[in-house]
Amino acid sequence: MKLSSFQARQTARLPKPQFGVAAVEFALVIILLLIIVAGVIEFGRAFWYYNALTKATRDGARFMSDASSATIGNSVAVAENMVVAAANAASVPGFNSSHVDVTCDGATCANGTAPASVRVAITGYSVTIGGWFPIFLPTGGISSFTRELAPATTMRYMH
Repeated sequence: MKLSSFQARQTARLPKPQFGVAAVEFALVIILLLIIVAGVIEFGRAFWYYNALTKATRDGARFMSDASSATIGNSVAVAENMVVAAANAASVPGFNSSHVDVTCDGATCANGTAPASVRVAITGYSVTIGGWFPIFLPTGGISSFTRELAPATTMRYMH
């Protein structure tokens, strides 16, 4: 069967089948999406830890602001333990009492002295971004980086 000239032109204009194009496009897009999801997870984890530590310092400062001035120096260890317990309850890894700094008016809390304010701060605690999923840098490298988390809460002494 011979094609007419019109049929021959129409047949020549038809697109050629593109097998596998959708799979290649999906592979390129899924890699980008997985990188974005990994970044969201990593930064979300860091924000989770920061928020948990902020809440823990607030609980410790609230406890210290209501402690008796006669025994406020003895209350420091209790406040530190409260902060550590709250951080551990939120699954903050590697956190211990050495990261907690409790001060009264910027100095050591002393029994028998009523401070104007109490401060509970987190010092020396770092989180690694890219610890679970590596971060892909624009320079072509795969890396992780560490940032110090240092939330603090200061409250007026109420007792």
